[in-house]
Amino acid sequence: MSLLLKASNGHLFLSSSIASMATCSSFCAQLPIHFRPIPISSSFPTNQPFRPFSAQASISPANDGGSPKTIGFLGLGIMGSPMAQNLIKSGCDVTVWNRTKSKCDPLISLGAKYKPSPEEVTAACDVTFAMLADPECAVEVACGKHGAASGMGPGKGYVDVSTVDGGTSKLICGHIEASGASFLEAPVSGSKKPAEDGQLIFLTAGDKSLYETVAPFLDIMGKSRFYLGEVGNGAAMKLIVNMIMGSMMATFSEGLLLSEKVGLDPNVLVEVKLQVVSEGAISAPMYSLKGPSMIKSLYPTAFPLKHQQKDMRLALGLAESVSQPTPIAAAANELYKVAKSHGLSDSDFSAVIEALKGKVQS
Repeated sequence: MSLLLKASNGHLFLSSSIASMATCSSFCAQLPIHFRPIPISSSFPTNQPFRPFSAQASISPANDGGSPKTIGFLGLGIMGSPMAQNLIKSGCDVTVWNRTKSKCDPLISLGAKYKPSPEEVTAACDVTFAMLADPECAVEVACGKHGAASGMGPGKGYVDVSTVDGGTSKLICGHIEASGASFLEAPVSGSKKPAEDGQLIFLTAGDKSLYETVAPFLDIMGKSRFYLGEVGNGAAMKLIVNMIMGSMMATFSEGLLLSEKVGLDPNVLVEVKLQVVSEGAISAPMYSLKGPSMIKSLYPTAFPLKHQQKDMRLALGLAESVSQPTPIAAAANELYKVAKSHGLSDSDFSAVIEALKGKVQS
């Protein structure tokens, strides 16, 4: 789908909306009991407008008089670091924070400023992005001691691009809005390489004015953006996408191993299988990207397996909240749990194939 967009300086530019897949990153601390996420709502509005936008920014937001002048970024893991780097390289004034300070150093060398706490970042910035590993981390960084909410106030914005459940997103939203600031959830679809290339897809929901304000920055970090209505809808969409992806990878793993068991050369198998798959109805870039390394039992991390399992767990919780049966995703989740138990948490999620091998099961 091609879209003609108009930037705030009046320039018109054309771009396209296409599909991609999954992510998240960073670090974590133990979540205090009083910050536990509230149960996810059992209903998500179905009448919200589904509005896609796709673009690489045609102007530098740092030089646009109507855009925020200072940008904060919290969480510099596999995803957060390249996202922040793209903002810096586009001329944005960026201030960073990460629990492990050494991860900030490469960005500081590119011109980023550094603050020792999320509170100090948000206090110094007009808009702050956060890319955290899981719901516990996202809540702790936003709402904990010296957390982001403590430095927020009227006129400021907080954009959480982490993958969390809707209940967690609403909890963080409540703390941010209580300070007088605006909140937008914007989980990303895409992994390490799309983050590096500025090719992520943003699934946003929340304050519409903040969405429009940060759109130029989303366009620097991504190729497409969708506005889905009220807080919780973006989180739900991201979990559904990752649930499908995780189930696909588990089934693909079964196919690879079954083919080998019936006597096919795995090297020939991948070449032939992927050609056949790519020509058919089940074509997916993930298979051609992951297959060759999987038959060599190599799993270079683009999307950590522990995060895929986390997303499967959260998606199953979402399904449970609306009494939706998800037997295939539930079975796939068990395989990811087995893979985690065998020390593969930090490997790429394609390492789930190891959970299906006899040597792991025995």
